[in-house]
Amino acid sequence: MRRSLTLPAYVLPALALAALLAAAAGSLFLGRVNLSPAELLDGLLSPNANLAGLVVTELRLPRAVLAILVGASLGLSGAVLQGLLRNPLAEPGLLGVSSGAALGAVISIYFGLSHAFGLATPLLGLVGAMGAGALTFAFGGRSTLTLILAGAAVSSLMSAFLAMALNFAPSPYAAYEMSVWMLGSLSERSWDHVLLAAPFIGAGLAILATMGRAVDALTLGDVQARSLGIDLDRTRVLALLGVGLAVGAATSVTGSVSFIGLVAPHLVRPFVGHQPSRTLLPSALLGATLLLLADIGTRVIHTNTELRLGVLTSLLGAPFFFWLVVRLRRVAP
Repeated sequence: MRRSLTLPAYVLPALALAALLAAAAGSLFLGRVNLSPAELLDGLLSPNANLAGLVVTELRLPRAVLAILVGASLGLSGAVLQGLLRNPLAEPGLLGVSSGAALGAVISIYFGLSHAFGLATPLLGLVGAMGAGALTFAFGGRSTLTLILAGAAVSSLMSAFLAMALNFAPSPYAAYEMSVWMLGSLSERSWDHVLLAAPFIGAGLAILATMGRAVDALTLGDVQARSLGIDLDRTRVLALLGVGLAVGAATSVTGSVSFIGLVAPHLVRPFVGHQPSRTLLPSALLGATLLLLADIGTRVIHTNTELRLGVLTSLLGAPFFFWLVVRLRRVAP
């Protein structure tokens, strides 16, 4: 019989918030060149332009803010989808949103739009994410199973178009740029990227945060959820819209980052009595913390070229995925 340590409602969010603040502080100090607290304060408070202040305000701070937004969107989206679809392996890429964002960004690189307009890549990535999400919902209909199958089909279709774009890349440089972007990274991200993604991520998070009652009711099944006054069609539309806005905007500026949306809810769930609504806020905070820590890892692990964020999250997340599959096999009837 499985045992879990259920914490009071306010304890886990408080602990997750403390971990997030610690990781955010560490992201300002740590990097290819580490800064001491004295250097950091002097750089920020000095009235004269200086290297430390420039590194923090123009490089590390926007990177940290973007990591928090992206990680929170992935963590919260994963928690909502796992509750909505009643599938412990559900994560934001399941609906094809991540693949659609990747395709939109690759199209901007393929046709050279990213060189003509600096924000063309995230803008087209956002369009691709929303288009893929709409396609999933159009084919998925009202059934949870068909929605999952439609998401898998849309993801496969988007991946096929991505492979075709790489196959017919107009130049080796374009192929390299597309490949690097799909690996996911927070390097060279500026306040422009934060300002572009933040409104859409904020809107998506706001929508997803309202779904606690719905995901609790859906644990009893569709029929019981309807009897409790849950409009299933409206719930699925809102979930798809929230995930599309939040994860689509996140993927459009960072590239593909996997496993955060899968791992964060599972780390939280044993401490909240396995109640879906109580996983939402801690999953968002923990997702932001995990992505911040992964981003710090890409900077402090010294390699010839910076280790890409998506590569590191995949390397760390894949063993967790295997463990989760083995665990589910043990507890399954």
